[in-house]
Amino acid sequence: MGRIRVLVVDDHRIFAEALAAALAAEPDVEVGAAGSAAAAERALERAATEGRPYDVALIDADLGAGSVLGPPGAAPPTARRRPGTESVEEVRRRAVPPVPPPRRLAVPPGVPSPLSSAVPGVPPVGARPDPVRVDQLRPAAPPPDGITLLARLRRAHPGLRAVVLATADDPHRAARALHAGATGWVAKESSLARLLAVVRGVLRDETHLPPALLTGVIRELTTARRDRTESERLVDTLTPREKQILRCMVAGLGRQAVAERLYLSPHTVRTHMQNVLGKLGVHSTLAAVAVARRAGVSPAEPSVPPPPSVAATVERP
Repeated sequence: MGRIRVLVVDDHRIFAEALAAALAAEPDVEVGAAGSAAAAERALERAATEGRPYDVALIDADLGAGSVLGPPGAAPPTARRRPGTESVEEVRRRAVPPVPPPRRLAVPPGVPSPLSSAVPGVPPVGARPDPVRVDQLRPAAPPPDGITLLARLRRAHPGLRAVVLATADDPHRAARALHAGATGWVAKESSLARLLAVVRGVLRDETHLPPALLTGVIRELTTARRDRTESERLVDTLTPREKQILRCMVAGLGRQAVAERLYLSPHTVRTHMQNVLGKLGVHSTLAAVAVARRAGVSPAEPSVPPPPSVAATVERP
């Protein structure tokens, strides 16, 4: 076996750099590091383009969870400081009292205010700014966690082996990682020798789990399989037309779009959708889609526009 190319994906820079340096000390290991999901995807794409793809990705299960901002609405973390270590700006703010806002003058009715602006388009002095809309304060979508990123990377790079680095043993998350395509789960408190053994093992198509996790993971996978079997049984009760409708629902098509796609009336589609919900034992389209997903139902393929008719392409004399 040649050199093993390993990509460490962890947003804790000190940990990622230390782990990369320790792995690079091995004579047959070549290491890269990425501090975010986007950086990992770029590194894998660049390596594949150069013809030197990575063999193994070590992905932090809690990738993105250590954001400084924290969840929406949470107060930013504060750090304790020793006296005398304030910045110059903090000392200036503490020494200079804030300037109170100017008072508004009482102006009789009909008399223009001296604070009004004479320039069109410029707000008057002392006027309150326009309120900020709520949608402007809406936080951006959070980055994917490590397991979500793992599934995405495995789809884009099928030959990549993925090992999850975790701070705690969690059977549910470990089962989710295996389902996403992971072939190893290693605690961050493990030794470097243990991690290297897992890296070399997954390249031999082995799956490595801590013994303490094995029973819980098997229970989680068994439960998931039982849920899948029950979902498959429910989907099998549908007629071929209802299965078509369900696939359109999984694809996110609305009633009108389904009607146009299957050349049915919206009323007929509504009847079929109600029958699907009843046979699956659910009360909403979202719940029906969840059952379909567990049963492995794929979404309907995007429709292809019909070719132009022959009559439309023949020129009249």
